[in-house]
Order: sequence, then C-alpha cells, then structure tokens
Amino acid sequence: MRVIRSIYLMSALIFISSSSAFAGSFSQTKKLLPKVYKEHEITFYCGCNYTGKKVDLDSCEYIPRKNQKRASRIEWEHVVPASGFGKFFKEWTEGHPKCVKQNGKKYKGRKCAGKVNKNFKEMEADPINLVPSVGEVNGDRSNYPYAIISGEERKYGECDFEIKGKKAEPRKEARGDIARIYFYMDKKYPGYMIINESNGKMLSSWDKDDPVSLWEIERNKRINEVFGAYNEFVSTP
Repeated sequence: MRVIRSIYLMSALIFISSSSAFAGSFSQTKKLLPKVYKEHEITFYCGCNYTGKKVDLDSCEYIPRKNQKRASRIEWEHVVPASGFGKFFKEWTEGHPKCVKQNGKKYKGRKCAGKVNKNFKEMEADPINLVPSVGEVNGDRSNYPYAIISGEERKYGECDFEIKGKKAEPRKEARGDIARIYFYMDKKYPGYMIINESNGKMLSSWDKDDPVSLWEIERNKRINEVFGAYNEFVSTP
C-alpha cells in the first residue's frame, strides 16, 4: 500500500511540476505546436492532411460550406472554448484600466483578459487544449458546447462534424480525446466549471467508448517535451 501511494505521489509531483513549466502566450504556443504534429499533420475534427498552414481538402473529401479561403488553412482550436473559462475573469466581462486603445476607447473580452490576467493567459495558451482544425470548422464551431445531435447532416462534404442549435457534434474518433482534454483542464484549473452537470455524463461516456490511442499518447509525450505540460488522463486512462 505504501509503495502504491508513493508511486501515486511521485506521479502527481511530476504532473504538477511539468504542467506548469510553460508560461508563454497563445501566439507563442501556436508557433511551437507544429513541432508536436510533425509527421502527423492531420486535422482533429475532419482527418484532413495538411502541410504547414495549408489543408489538403481532397485528402478528406472536404467541401467548404461557405468560406473557401478559411477552409483551406489550419487554425488552432480551443477544445475547451476560451469564452468558457474567460467569462469568469473580470477583465473579460468588465475590462481593466490597462485595456485602453490609443484613441482612448476602452475594451474588454478575450483581448483584455489576455493582456492583463496571468491566469487567463496561461489557460488560453495551454497546448493540451489546442488542436489543429480546418479554419472554417473552427469558425463555425465558435464557442458552442459539444453534444450528440440527431441525424447526420453533413455540411462539409465527408467531414463528420455537425453543428445545430448552437451545439457541435465531433466524429467518434475525437470524442475520447475531447473528454480527456476536458478532464485535464477541469483538474488543472479548478473553479471554472469546465465539467458540469450538463456535460459530465457525456464526457465520461466518451472517455470509455473511445479509449486512448497510440497517437494520443505520442502527442502527450511530445507536448511534454516541447512545453513541459502533461495530461495524466492520457497516460492513466
């Protein structure tokens, strides 16, 4: 029993120390993330191949819904939306004395929170919460919560991603990954209601139905090497 407890404590210490190693900005994280996805340049929601920032739409039979230009580029998507935790920061909802434009006009929201609040800046830049997405899908998903949507209305060709009633349904292969990212964010940043009554049961189900994959383990390893962040829910499902 003592041995098991010691192993658990050691793992916890490694997780705590490594997960707080990176203290960069969202823009810095985006610049480093290509290292994580080297030789695995595949979009999260649609499974499209991409090179650099350009998406190969034919590789996944993606048909742009409306925005061809945005559909052709990669964007880094927050799995847990920035607004989901941003609304708990006063700088987001009310602004801050330092959030003033050159013309004297005050501003608030994500830009203000990212400029002033270190805790928000860390959450916004957390690499575990960021995945490569077709830009159009990222834009259409907005900050909508994940859910199961009846029917299979495909609006992006063969990409299995549905949006309806301000809710988003990801493909089955991504659901477990999403759940474990939510588990990580909820544990690392307590108090922001990342997991709640409306999504808790669904995420637990997704975690069980879509087990940890080899790529998910490799991604976790690479993020730890590049950023020092680590998702314990991937290594110990």
